[in-house]
Amino acid sequence: MENQLSIQARFKASGTCVLVPTYNNAGTLSSVLDGILQYTDQVLVVNDGSTDETASILAHYPQIEVVSYSPNRGKGHALKTGFRKALSMGYTYAITIDSDGQHYPSDLPLFIDAIEAQPNRLIIGARNLNQENVPTKSSFGNKFSNFWFWVETGITLPDTQSGYRLYPLEQAGKLKYFTRKYELEIEAPVRIAWKGIPVSYIPIQVYYPPAAERVSHFRPFKDFTRISILNTFLTFIALLWIHPRNFILKLTTREGWKGLYQSVLLKPEESNARKASSIGFGVFMGIVPVWGFQLAIGIPLSIFFRLNKGLFLLAANISIFPITPIWWALSLMCGKWILGYTDWTFKPQDMSLEQFKEAGTAFFLGGTILSVACGALAYIISLLLLQRFRNMSSAEKTDAVR
Repeated sequence: MENQLSIQARFKASGTCVLVPTYNNAGTLSSVLDGILQYTDQVLVVNDGSTDETASILAHYPQIEVVSYSPNRGKGHALKTGFRKALSMGYTYAITIDSDGQHYPSDLPLFIDAIEAQPNRLIIGARNLNQENVPTKSSFGNKFSNFWFWVETGITLPDTQSGYRLYPLEQAGKLKYFTRKYELEIEAPVRIAWKGIPVSYIPIQVYYPPAAERVSHFRPFKDFTRISILNTFLTFIALLWIHPRNFILKLTTREGWKGLYQSVLLKPEESNARKASSIGFGVFMGIVPVWGFQLAIGIPLSIFFRLNKGLFLLAANISIFPITPIWWALSLMCGKWILGYTDWTFKPQDMSLEQFKEAGTAFFLGGTILSVACGALAYIISLLLLQRFRNMSSAEKTDAVR
């Protein structure tokens, strides 16, 4: 009883409620709610247009706040509704838990422990996806989602698809979301991370019933298509605005320069050649004329070749705005010089189709050669500097030990 009262008080002190979006899960809803009420009575249920016995079940829980509407509008809409309702009720955080019985209410205290230790963050419950009965498509989909979350935010997480999460409501409740179905669980953490809110994870339990007993409202083709479109949209925003913005902001702080120093000079397990290759490849991808797709192409390749992803991203920012037009002009000039063109004017409004084709050929040829040359030069310079400064750093550490 003492422990129960303690966790109840901690829920109240931290301003945390439990948010349960539900749609036609009458078979498991009661057991989920009974489990939650063992830890807190600060519970908000969003009945997303259920057509089964959900309404009559909820009538047996007068201590629970319920928001209902019809027809069904999707899990994302239910979460948005819940976030805004919880924020209006004065809560600071909301722990979302699925109503299908996959999540264990006994893990709720873990979220309270984590947010008390490190306030004002988004915490995702990471499942063990190597256990029995985990669908193969869930494991693959999670790895797919983890990769794109890293591309979009630079944050590495083991499980970005878990619905068991603690959201900071100041951010989650005020965002104007693009999506309203399952894909909102991808959009929300990405956009919260873009606001500079830390995102972390804690290990949780998960129950996957046998396939014959499993109830899922996920529609593989439609929902995966929506998720893919969303990831494409978020990736473009990240590559064209978020990552360049964060890079510039990082260079204005001492912590940013310290992180850069650690990335370049530390990690003794990485050779000078690998670090220099990461920089050279980043410069190459930053200039090569595949504008808008440099990082989308370069990041998977940097992972495949086991390069230093931080150094690659740093070097690829060689083409951030407003430097971009300079590389465009140099690419065109280089291509015209190689092809022996004598006309150096560039007036698109006066160009014939043939001249436009020539300028396009010159641009892509010149940009490719320029990117190779600059990438190679960046590799050589980086290798020479790393050999000098890393050796100096090692020598200083040796002297300090002596």
